[in-house]
Amino acid sequence: MDIACSGVILAGGLSSRFQGRNKAFFELNGRCIIDPIVDLFRSVFDDILIVTNTPLEYQRYDATLVSDIFSVRSSLTGIHAGLFYAQNPYVFVAACDTPFIRKEIIQLVISKIRPDIDAVMPETPSGTEPLLAAYAKSTLPVIERHLKQEKFKIKKVFKKLRVVTISKERVLEQDPELRSFFNINTADDLDRAGGKRLK
Repeated sequence: MDIACSGVILAGGLSSRFQGRNKAFFELNGRCIIDPIVDLFRSVFDDILIVTNTPLEYQRYDATLVSDIFSVRSSLTGIHAGLFYAQNPYVFVAACDTPFIRKEIIQLVISKIRPDIDAVMPETPSGTEPLLAAYAKSTLPVIERHLKQEKFKIKKVFKKLRVVTISKERVLEQDPELRSFFNINTADDLDRAGGKRLK
């Protein structure tokens, strides 16, 4: 069953470990970290959103630029904005600092979307991965309630909702090295990815 799904890239982090500089634009293999994610999303989704509180920085991209509706910065806040503005009933969410996402992982996640579920989350040996997952627009009221209560843990929001988990064995079949889940949080991560770190 095919269900319409939008692609949402979360680009609203504080980049506190990079002295506040926007890590989405650090260089990796001659391109910005976010570039391969946008390219990949363009090959999968007809509706692409970038959630950012600095939209002028992202004008070059062929995507809808939206900002957080709630003022507190968190991944859940970004997911909420993506769901709110998306044209489709489901969204697939990824962070802007995960440049090695495999198309097979996206396809695996969205293949599990059904009208009667609220989220699809892949599992790795580290646990479920809420930032490479799919969410239903119908969960907006629940997310808003948690945000108003200043409860920002994604997994807690969906603990009592209908979540499909993709086993780590199935995930490893599509991405044996789990490169899709490698995110650049520190300068050392950027080094390991082969990018240019801060001086």
